[in-house]
Amino acid sequence: MSNDVCVRGNLILPDRILARGYLLVREGTIRAIGNSRPGDWTGPIFDAGEEYVCPGFVDLHVHGGGGADYMDGSPEAVRTANRTHLRHGTTTIFPTTTTGSPAQVEAMLQACIELRRTWTPGDGARIGGVHFYGPYFAEDKVGCHSKAGRRDPLPEEYRRCLALGIVAIATCAAELPGAAEFYRAAKEAGCLLTCGHSNASWSEMQAAFHAGVRHVDHFWCAMSSVSSLRLRFGTPMQASMEQFVLANPEMSTEVIADGRHLAPELLEFAFRMKTPARLCLVTDSSRAVDMPPGRYRFGSNQDGPWIESDGEVGFEPGAGEAPRTLASSVIGLDAAVRTMRRGTSASLPEIVRMASLTPAERAGIASETGSLETGKRGDFSLLDSALQVRRVFLAGEEAFSAETVAR
Repeated sequence: MSNDVCVRGNLILPDRILARGYLLVREGTIRAIGNSRPGDWTGPIFDAGEEYVCPGFVDLHVHGGGGADYMDGSPEAVRTANRTHLRHGTTTIFPTTTTGSPAQVEAMLQACIELRRTWTPGDGARIGGVHFYGPYFAEDKVGCHSKAGRRDPLPEEYRRCLALGIVAIATCAAELPGAAEFYRAAKEAGCLLTCGHSNASWSEMQAAFHAGVRHVDHFWCAMSSVSSLRLRFGTPMQASMEQFVLANPEMSTEVIADGRHLAPELLEFAFRMKTPARLCLVTDSSRAVDMPPGRYRFGSNQDGPWIESDGEVGFEPGAGEAPRTLASSVIGLDAAVRTMRRGTSASLPEIVRMASLTPAERAGIASETGSLETGKRGDFSLLDSALQVRRVFLAGEEAFSAETVAR
C-alpha cells in the first residue's frame, strides 16, 4: 500500500483546531499542513468531511488487551494487544511489565524485541519501547499485581534487562533499598525514570528526584498519601507523593480517565494543577479490553492473579461484604479522551495533547511522533463528532477502518 496520502478534515494541532485543513503525508512523513491543497499534490484528496484528523495516541502505561497480556511472553500476545489498541487510536505503545518471576519478565522483553524487529502495520501499534514497571513495588502498594512476584531491585536482573536495549521507561518505588542505584542505571540507559506503586514520603521522593525521577505513575492510584504515611511514620504527618508532584513543576504524572478510577473533579484538578504539558492520559489496561465481562488473569496467563471485569473496569475479586478494589482498566485511549471531554474544562487540543504529544515528550520521541507537525511520522486517526475512531493510519498507510470491521 502507498504511504502517500492527502487528507482534508478538522486537524487537531497542538494548540488549536485547523478547520477543514489539509494534511499531506509523503513516504510516511508529514510534509505539509495548511488551509489550502498542497501545490505539489496531484493525487486524490481523502475528504474526511467534518471528522477530526487526530495525531496517533501514545500510551506509556498499558498491560494488554484483546484477551492478551504482555506478560504472556509471546510475540503473538504482544501482537494481539497492539492490534487491539490500534483500533482505539494508539499508534505508539509502551508494553508494560507487571510483577512476576525474572524468567517471565525477560520472556516479555524478548517477545517485544522480536515483534519490534519484524513489525509491519498489520501488527498493530508500533512499539516505542517497554515500560519496565513491575516487579520493584512497595509491599504495601502492590495492588492487583502478583504479590509473590514483587521484589526489591536486583542489580543483576535490571542490568541484564536494561542491556537488551528495549526498556524506555523504568519504574521503582522510591523507598525500596537499592532504588537510587536502579534509577542511576536506568538513567544511563536513557530511560524515563518513574516512581510507582510506592508509599514514599516527600524526603524519599526528593532523593529519587536527585537520582533523575521526573514522573510518577497513575496519580492517586497505588501511591502514598498523608494518611498512608502516618501508618509508616506516625506523627507529625508527612507530605506524600501527591504534594511532591504538585509542588515541583518538573514532575509529570498520568491519570486513568476511564470514568471509574477517578471522579471528574479529580481529573479537572489534575488538569489544572499539572497542565497539559505535564499530564499524560494512560490506559493501564488489562487483557480484558474489548472482551466480554468475566474473570481474567492479570499478568502471565500461567499464574497471574485473577481479576474480574464488568465490561467497564477491572476489580480484584471481593471477599464477603468487603467492597471490591479497582484493578486496572478495560479501555483504549479514545475512551480516556472522551471522558476528559465530558468531565473537564480542557479543550479538545489540550486533551489530545495529553494523549499524544505530552507522553511522546516524556518518552523522548516527540521529534518522531505525537503531533501533526511537518517532519514527523504520518501517524494519525480520523475521529467522528463523538470522538469515536473511524480510521487509523500508520506512516500514511491505512491500518484500521471501522467501516471494514462493520462489514
